[in-house]
Parts: sequence; structure tokens; C-alpha cells
Amino acid sequence: MTSKNNGLSAALVSNLQDVLSKRKGVNDESASEEEPPSTSVAAKEEESDDSRPIVLVTNGDGIDSTGLVSLVEALVKEGLYNVHVCAPQTDKSASSHSMTPGETISASSVNIKGATAFEVSGTPVDCISLGLSGALFAWSKPILVISGINQGSSCGHQRFYSGAVAGASEALISGVPSLSISLNWKKGESQESDFKDAVCVSLPLIDATIRDIEKGVFPKDCSLNIEIPTSPSLNKGFKVTKQSVWRQSPSWQAVSANRHPGAGNFMSNQQSLGAQLAQLGRDASAAGAARRFTTQKKSIVEIESVGVAAKTDSRVKKYFRLEFVAKEQEHTDDDTDIKALEDGFVSVTPLSQLPNIDSETQATVTEWIYKSLSNGQ
Repeated sequence: MTSKNNGLSAALVSNLQDVLSKRKGVNDESASEEEPPSTSVAAKEEESDDSRPIVLVTNGDGIDSTGLVSLVEALVKEGLYNVHVCAPQTDKSASSHSMTPGETISASSVNIKGATAFEVSGTPVDCISLGLSGALFAWSKPILVISGINQGSSCGHQRFYSGAVAGASEALISGVPSLSISLNWKKGESQESDFKDAVCVSLPLIDATIRDIEKGVFPKDCSLNIEIPTSPSLNKGFKVTKQSVWRQSPSWQAVSANRHPGAGNFMSNQQSLGAQLAQLGRDASAAGAARRFTTQKKSIVEIESVGVAAKTDSRVKKYFRLEFVAKEQEHTDDDTDIKALEDGFVSVTPLSQLPNIDSETQATVTEWIYKSLSNGQ
């Protein structure tokens, strides 16, 4: 650049070159700040998320329950797993292995920091079936399904009613290893903080399970039902158990109509209007019968029988409420879940798709439990 070519003095040209050079340096620095490199932290984190084992969590108590929230938060905090949640929108305790075929259910996203979560207007089994189907989450299958932490024991025959155990069983049926976890909640004795202690007790077993699934040494064809004692932090250790015959007694109580939430309806409070509508219904039935008689030439006897059949004044409607009551009984078999739980141990019971677990599987699970937990990795 010279004064001969552009008509500018050499001093002015030199000053312009200095300014342009400095401006170029500033622009380069700002560009480097605004344009992140292809290997940014966010990109690396996303890649890391994709490579982590996927864990799917459900429960029977509903997605807002303290047990589930405490467990999910702890799994996210560990940072070892890509945590997904698919849990019932409301409490579905004692829903057993029920599903909702032929009906539309909704799945709404829920904000649980660090996890991909949906609440489903169905049962725990609906949640796991939907979650594993590929229709809700874009995956082939998670490495592990965890159902819990359930509020209340699922020992013995209670597991047949438990929605939490059913969620884990559905995963097992679908070929995915699973754990169901319950806290032996006692009214007047347990408190919300016990769930965090229950999570601390459960995490070593969860970590060991996922580690050994990846190694291919986790016991196959069974699900583990983990029962945590009432005071989790004071537990005496893990004990592999078998399912007992213990159950809580179902207690059906009669409820008066005015105490039943659904019984105090408008019709019962408006008897005169109800009687008028009932009469209109009977008149409509009689009129319909008369029209059928005119068109189909049916007998008078049939018309009268239709009118009589339409009367509903004599129907009796009663209301009942079911509650489960714990039975006081002695449990003498040290190998059962309920005995271990009452003695302060964390009971781990292998469950299979068959009615009873075979002795070989029981022995394999027992060996795995003590070996994996003693490693402490």
C-alpha cells in the first residue's frame, strides 16, 4: 500500500494499518469467545449421558411420593446413570398386576432435575409396559428397572397386591432385570426422613446390580424384592430370604351414605326432584313400551312387565371401605422375609415368573448378594 497507488500519504496509511490490525485482533478474540469449539463441555456431557447405563424408575405410590423422589434424586446425584422415570400420576397401591387395555391413558412430562420423567394416568404395570415399548422413550431397553421406594411392606402374600412389586415383575416378564424396594412404614413411628436413609441402604445393592449386569454375572430370570426395616439406619445388614405366607388381614367396614364422599350426591339430597325424575323415567319406559306395542303388536302383558321392570325404588345400595390390618402373629422361620424384616435385617427375596423360586436360583442369588456387597465397589 503506497501513496502512489491510492493517493494517501504514507503516515496516514501506516495509522490505518495499525487501527485495522488492532480491530482484527479484537474481532478474533470475540469470535473465539462466541463460537464454542466442537468439543464443548455441553457436547461432552451429552455424549457422556448417552453412554451411561439407562435406569427406569417407577413405583406404586405415585410420582410425587417421597420414596420415589428421594431415590431418583440420589441416582441423579451419583451421576453414574441416565435416569428415566415413568410412574403413576396418583397412588396406585394394591393395584397388583392390573393394566388398562382399550382405554386412552395420558403421559405428561414432569420436572425432576437431572431425570427424564413422565407421570402416567395408569397403573405401575402400564407405566413399565409403556416405558419399555419404545413409544414413550427412544431406546431399546434400560439396563435395570427399579420400582420404589414403596411406603409399606410387600412381604409374603402382600406382594400379590403390591403395585410396586408388579411393576418390577412386568420388567422381568419383558426380559429386563428389576428390583422392587419397600420401606416397612409404621404409622406413628416412621417419618419422611426414613426414606432418605432407605435410599442410602439401597444404593450399594443398586450399584452392585448394575455393575454385575454389565459384567454378565447378575443372576438371571429373577427379580429381587428388597424390604427395608422400619429404622433403615439401624439395620443389621442384608439377609437373603424366601417369601413367607404372612399377610395383612383385609378389613371391610360399612360406611354410611352421608359419610361416603361419593354417596352424598345431589339426587340423595333432593328427594322430591329425584322422585319426579324417577316418575318421568317410568313414564318414558311406559311410553316406549306402548310405541313398541303399536308397531310390533305385542301384548298388554309385555307392556306391564316392562313398566314393572323399570321400577328401581326397591334397590338397596350400601357402601364399604377396605383397610388392611396387621395381624399379631409369631414368625419362627428365620429364612422368611417378614422374620428377617422384624429382626432388623434388610430382606432380599428373589422372585421369578414362576410361583416359587427354585433352590438353585435361591442359592445363586444368595452367593451373589454376599459376594457383591462384600466387594464394596
